[in-house]
Amino acid sequence: MDTTIHSPKQRLLHVLADYMILTCATLLMVVGIYFFKFPNNFSFGGVSGFSIVLGKLTPISPGTWTLYINMGLLLVGFLLLGRSFGMRTTYVSVLMSVSISALERWAPMTAPLTNQPMLELLFAIGLPAVSSAILFNIGASSGGTDIVAMILRKYTSIHIGTSLFLVDLGMVVSAAFVFDVQTGLFSLVGLLAKSLAVDNVIESINLCKYFTIICDDPKPICDYIIHTLNRSATTFHAEGTYSHSDKVIVLTVMRRNQAVQLRNFIRMHSPGTFMMITNSSEIIGKGFRGFN
Repeated sequence: MDTTIHSPKQRLLHVLADYMILTCATLLMVVGIYFFKFPNNFSFGGVSGFSIVLGKLTPISPGTWTLYINMGLLLVGFLLLGRSFGMRTTYVSVLMSVSISALERWAPMTAPLTNQPMLELLFAIGLPAVSSAILFNIGASSGGTDIVAMILRKYTSIHIGTSLFLVDLGMVVSAAFVFDVQTGLFSLVGLLAKSLAVDNVIESINLCKYFTIICDDPKPICDYIIHTLNRSATTFHAEGTYSHSDKVIVLTVMRRNQAVQLRNFIRMHSPGTFMMITNSSEIIGKGFRGFN
C-alpha cells in the first residue's frame, strides 16, 4: 500500500507545500500589479485593470478598489457557487487584495519606477503571467474575473471567453479616455500579450520530452530508464519496411533534465539507434499531472 497518500503527516506536508507555492505565486503577482501596473495606469486584465480606471474616476485608490471588488466577488461566489468555489482561490484572492492594500500604506507609489514604459509593461505582463501559470498548474486561480467566469458557466450559456475579452477590451478603451491615448495603446498591447504569455509559461512549466526510440536491443536502454532515471517505458515489436528486420520501439516520457541524460546515454551506448524526441506539455498519468 502506498502510505505516502494516506499518511496524515504526508498529507499535511503536501498541503503546506501547496500553500507555500500559492503564497509565493500570489506575492509575485502583487509585485507585478502594484509596482508596474498601477503606477503606469496599465488598464488591462481583470479586477486590477478595472480598479485602475475606477481609481482615476473616484477618490478611492486602485488598491482599495481591488480589495472591495475581490471581497464582493468572493461573497457572491460563495452565495452562488457554494463549496465548489474552492479554498485555494479564496486564499489567493484574499492574500492578493490585502497585500496590495498594505503596500499602498507601507510603500506608496507616486510615480513609475523607471522612465521606460515599455520595460515596465513587460514586467506588468510577465510577473502576473508567471504567477497565473503557477496557480493554474496547481489547480488555483487569482479570483477576480475567474469568479465571474465560474458564475456565468453555471447559470448562463454565454460564451465566457468572448464575454471576458470584451470586458477587458472595454477597460482598455476607457483607459484611452480616462488617461490618454498612449496609456490606452500600452494597455491594448498588454491585453493582447497577456494570454499568450500565460499559455507560454504554462507550457514551459509542464514541458516534457516524448521519446520514440527504434532499436535492435532495447534492454540497455530500458534498464537505464528504469534503474537510473526512475522512469518507465513501453515497448512493442515492429518491422523495418526497408530492411524487413525485426525492430523494437521504446516509448517513454521524461522531464527535460532527464531527457538530456537519456539522449546522451543512447548516443554513447547505442549509436545506431533511431530517436524521435518531441516536446509535450500535457502529460497525464503516474509521475506527471492529473494522477491521484
